[in-house]
Amino acid sequence: MLTKRIIPCLDIKNGRTVKGTNFVNLRDAGDAVELADIYAKEGADELVFLDITATVEGRKTLLELVNKVAHTINIPFTVGGGIGSVADVSALLNNGADKISINSSAVRNPELITELAQEFGSQCIVVAIDTRLVEGKHVIHTHGGRKPTDLETISWAKEVEDRGAGEILLTSMDTDGTKDGFALELTSTISRNAGIPVIASGGAGSMEHFYDVFTEGYADAGLAASIFHFKEIPIPELKSYLSEKGISIRL
Repeated sequence: MLTKRIIPCLDIKNGRTVKGTNFVNLRDAGDAVELADIYAKEGADELVFLDITATVEGRKTLLELVNKVAHTINIPFTVGGGIGSVADVSALLNNGADKISINSSAVRNPELITELAQEFGSQCIVVAIDTRLVEGKHVIHTHGGRKPTDLETISWAKEVEDRGAGEILLTSMDTDGTKDGFALELTSTISRNAGIPVIASGGAGSMEHFYDVFTEGYADAGLAASIFHFKEIPIPELKSYLSEKGISIRL
């Protein structure tokens, strides 16, 4: 079994970390650089930064923030939000990001996945998939979860892999922020059919939920936000628990 990863996610708005439920009702969760430093020291395997209200005006702020974080932590981190070109990716990587995450821009222009993978290598291209159950079907949503599309989630996951994505960040909008557990059935379907790692996101509320998503959901990594930000589950305790349960994890 490959080593499973624990990944805190920092949703960034105006340079601060925020957290909501089902993608709305945002509240402040602290200073992004300070949180990143704490998580790195606590043993997080990676970090994900998502500028959830990314705009052209906010790009400079995000670059400065990425640069600060890169000089603070010693673990890989992925940055997403408003990325739509080779130049955007180049700027983020030059400021210390290890990987970048694209979502809306990949849906709008699937060729971008291929272009970025060829330019920078698949290993640093993550495609984020925000999905919600609509009339019995898992449907892709863009623009921070606000816009439903005609894309069916499972077929889109296969397409992004075929186009060169190195990793999928799968977020169930139905479970996001609920703390009722990850979307195990959907995660399992995508993970078992993918030849690239799948990061499960949305719904973590207990240590058992991580165990479930690794064993029943076949995920390669578990991502969460509020349970880490508000110190409900310390990362060292989570990792010890998973290790004791037989999950291969870096302690």
